[in-house]
Amino acid sequence: MRSRQAKVLHRAGGLALVEHVVQAACQIAPAGNIIVVTGHQADAVETLVRPQGVSFIRQTEQKGTGHALECCRSLCDALGAGADDLLIVLYGDTPLLSSRTLMSLRDAQIAANPAATLISTTLDDPSGYGRVILDRDGNVEEIVEHKDCNPEQRVVREINSGIYCFQANLLWKHLGEVLPNSISGEYYLTDMARILRCYGHSVRALHIEDPAELLGINTRVELAEADAILRARKARELMLSGVTIERPETVTIDATVTCGQDTVIEPFARLLGKTRIGDDCRVGAGAILESAVLEDGTVIAPYTLVADSHVETGASVGPFARLRMGARVGRDARIGNFVELKKTLLGAGAKSQHLAYLGDSEVGAGSNIGAGTITCNYDGEKKHRTKIGERAFIGSNATLVAPVEIATDSYVAAGSTITDAVPSGALALGRSRQVTKPGWATKKRGKK
Repeated sequence: MRSRQAKVLHRAGGLALVEHVVQAACQIAPAGNIIVVTGHQADAVETLVRPQGVSFIRQTEQKGTGHALECCRSLCDALGAGADDLLIVLYGDTPLLSSRTLMSLRDAQIAANPAATLISTTLDDPSGYGRVILDRDGNVEEIVEHKDCNPEQRVVREINSGIYCFQANLLWKHLGEVLPNSISGEYYLTDMARILRCYGHSVRALHIEDPAELLGINTRVELAEADAILRARKARELMLSGVTIERPETVTIDATVTCGQDTVIEPFARLLGKTRIGDDCRVGAGAILESAVLEDGTVIAPYTLVADSHVETGASVGPFARLRMGARVGRDARIGNFVELKKTLLGAGAKSQHLAYLGDSEVGAGSNIGAGTITCNYDGEKKHRTKIGERAFIGSNATLVAPVEIATDSYVAAGSTITDAVPSGALALGRSRQVTKPGWATKKRGKK
């Protein structure tokens, strides 16, 4: 990967690679029965997936896949794994593997009851992959690494994914017989197929048609390929659920996003994080939603950013607006172009249509914020709040110096700087008197 970051922490489709794998595993087994083997940057990996309730074991020496599994033996015993249990082995860098395929693997193992079942697929160019060698009855005879293949084996196009379902008792009985590779010194789990066969046990292969599911990530190129596939899957999922996506190849939608029926997503929108979108919404071209909540019937106009904020039913935001850090736009409220809200509540039916900054503020229902209005919320050391009551009218280019309160039904004249509280029903003016000097401009031009 040419990275200072552990491979499984790289992100595709909005999640780290290992998060995709753990989520798939959680669909077929309780989280308490899932063990994540960590090594490089173990603390970071464990912090990321611990909320899912899985267990961890550390492989302090990187001595191969067989050794990684051996590290789990004592924890499997502690979790109460019985002799009749199955043990599935996955890799943390295969984010495209679906829970549906894992269920098929488990079911195939249960139905045929071999010592193990592995997932295989066919590649046009199998170079670099271990070949699955089958006997005449379709059982796995052995897995041969590419570099060890003879000419006859090299033409085999069925490859081993490295994903297995074992009878746990047979795995633990024979895992110690895996010997270190003569070149690398590592213990390879692929040797288990040959070992189990030597003891008269059968090993089966579950062939899947889509090789993309088994894509392991080893380069940034493969990471980008996986990201594209995951996002295409997500877009398809949403469209099949009743969402219109205009030019779906242009949008970016994270795996964690949810979206209601009859919502329209325009080209080049980015829906990220834990964004939740209701029914009958419209997300404009180039809009970016990051962990945003849109209730039913909201409109986000083009090129608007909504991050960690909430937009209530019937409200509209944008274009070119910005909501961040817990902003909330009330029912049927209007936010226009080049308006920014930060930690601000805009009440139901309130409007701020042009060129305003409302930071650390509370704006009452039905109030109107004129163009050019700003709340001066920072004094150089601390942030302060501005409170505007219901049905207040704030004239254009007003400067509200927090902390300050503008009461219900009051007016602030255009161009005013307000530093003191404005009572209900009052008009506040805070600007200097205009001075006009007749003929001044004519005399000035005459001197040139």
